[in-house]
Amino acid sequence: MQRRSFLKSALVGSTAVWAGLPASLAQSAPKLKITKIRYYSAPGYNKPLFNQARGIVEIQTDGGIIGIGEGGSKDMIEQCAQMIIGEDPFRIEHIWQSVYRGMFYPPGREKLHALGALEMALWDIKGKALGVPVYELLGGATREYIECYATGFRASKAKTEEERARDCIEAGLRAYRIGPTGGNGETPFDFYDNAKKTIELCKRIDAAVGGGGKWAIDLHTRFDTTEGIKICKALENLEPYFVEDIVRSENPDVYKTVRQMTTVPIAVGEQFGDRWDSNTFIEQRLIDYTRFTIPNTGGISEFKKLASMCETHYVGMIPHFTGPLSTATLVHVLGSSSPTRCLMELGGGEPERPAYFNEDFVNFKNGKLYLNPEPGLGVKFDPKKATFVMEVTAKTQFPHPVLKSPDGAIHNW
Repeated sequence: MQRRSFLKSALVGSTAVWAGLPASLAQSAPKLKITKIRYYSAPGYNKPLFNQARGIVEIQTDGGIIGIGEGGSKDMIEQCAQMIIGEDPFRIEHIWQSVYRGMFYPPGREKLHALGALEMALWDIKGKALGVPVYELLGGATREYIECYATGFRASKAKTEEERARDCIEAGLRAYRIGPTGGNGETPFDFYDNAKKTIELCKRIDAAVGGGGKWAIDLHTRFDTTEGIKICKALENLEPYFVEDIVRSENPDVYKTVRQMTTVPIAVGEQFGDRWDSNTFIEQRLIDYTRFTIPNTGGISEFKKLASMCETHYVGMIPHFTGPLSTATLVHVLGSSSPTRCLMELGGGEPERPAYFNEDFVNFKNGKLYLNPEPGLGVKFDPKKATFVMEVTAKTQFPHPVLKSPDGAIHNW
């Protein structure tokens, strides 16, 4: 028995060392069960959309450790949460597969958003339980910081777009992103006119920041292929960092045509979810940068798998911003991954710091996001400063069959 105990201790210890963790942490990790999931709405956020939700998720355990996640609509969170009550929160991949494949039908992007919020909280629990930041659990730091680009720049007092772009670059951000002209309010959108005006705007922005890929543009899937290509061809000599969402996103195969018609760096992906939703773009090298983000992909583990796919095919990653906690989470994931290039979007040119999170849950300096060394995601949540919506304490009353292989792995029913 002593020999068996020694071997078990040695195995756990060696696994911990291999993961970059002290052996004592793994040996002392508590056995936990998920007992309760609470959902809060984010005060002041006025876009309660299915796939841009910023609800805050708390996963509570019987050991008193609470994990925090972000995203998902109420109904999606409620149904997914009912599937994980009583589970071991350390079995993150197992839980992900169970929720992803559960309830019979393959998940849509709205369910993925909720699953991503819950999975985010599971990683937070694991990091807190082991006393290490999430990026250490994901393999350790691969870079010192994440470069950022700004969509808008709130700190600027300038009155023109060109001056705001210049202020943004001087503040240390890597690039300033603009959108096309037109498209707002009641005025009908003239494709031909706004293609010309957008090209002229890009020329002015490029001159203002001194070229060198210090700016980018998102066409917002607003143009048809003809005008989209016209804009791209006109921008090739200006060398923007990227041109985003040149045409609509429903048919990925259209980028086989777009790829052959322009040499601008192409960015696509904020409207997509997991690997099976977007692998064609990467594997066929139809784009230069992915815009996939968290929690939309289904969480941290799925984003890491996408990052490996991107590294294999030399595709960079420039995630779309979602919520403030998701921004902090992306630093852990990109900071422990090795795609060819990394860049993070900041709306307004700086991270949001809502009152319900601790001030230092993100580490932002001179236009760059640095890794947070605190345990878990490094976030402390004050529920008194958010709006309680619901809690889940019991499994679903309408369970579907679960199919497992002899080794215990989840399979489709």
